Amino acid sequence: MERITLNVEKREETGKGAARSLRRAEMIPAVLYRGGGSFPIKVPKKEMTQFINTTSGEQVMVNLLFKDGENKLALMKEFQTDPTKRELLHADFFEVSLTEKLRVSVHITTVGESIGVKRDKGILQNLLREIEIECLPDKIPGHVKIDISNLEIGQSFHVGDLQIGEGIKVLTDPGEVIANVIAPLVEEAAPVEEVAVPEVTEPEVVKKGKKEEEKAEEEKK
Repeated sequence: MERITLNVEKREETGKGAARSLRRAEMIPAVLYRGGGSFPIKVPKKEMTQFINTTSGEQVMVNLLFKDGENKLALMKEFQTDPTKRELLHADFFEVSLTEKLRVSVHITTVGESIGVKRDKGILQNLLREIEIECLPDKIPGHVKIDISNLEIGQSFHVGDLQIGEGIKVLTDPGEVIANVIAPLVEEAAPVEEVAVPEVTEPEVVKKGKKEEEKAEEEKK
């Protein structure tokens, strides 16, 4: 597994005010977790930003190098950014031992173009973006690739279909679908509603019969 070295320092400053001061000084406040405990550290903003940009979406072992020469192996747990300015605010790491197995989530990426999409105009659905695995730290893959080139309409790629390196145990349900190809959506023509045409009734013409006319004449006399 790839390793990247980050220069770090132990951090005495805590609190929101101290964190803002650190960021103004081009340092990112961070926390290193290990075995239920934790202690604060700080990392140069330039190094931290470059690390995140080059390893986004991948699990990468980090060699935390302290000023006194101490080294600690770790994995990044998470990081926070300002939702408006998109500036890096904070990062969390957890220390690892090369002799202890870990449970981590690994990102899944797809390669190739599905035949069901290319030839038959199907729709590719990516249903699972990461899986959980258990292994020693140096066995953790940066990400897991799956080739979807042979997927036809109606076919799926399951977790159980993954071919992962030796010494890695997949904890995610093997029956879960990672990706599938479905038939293209067919737009059905909207049914034409029949408009009821109202009956046109001719106006009733009332005609007086001959007897009625004669009766009227007699009444006038």
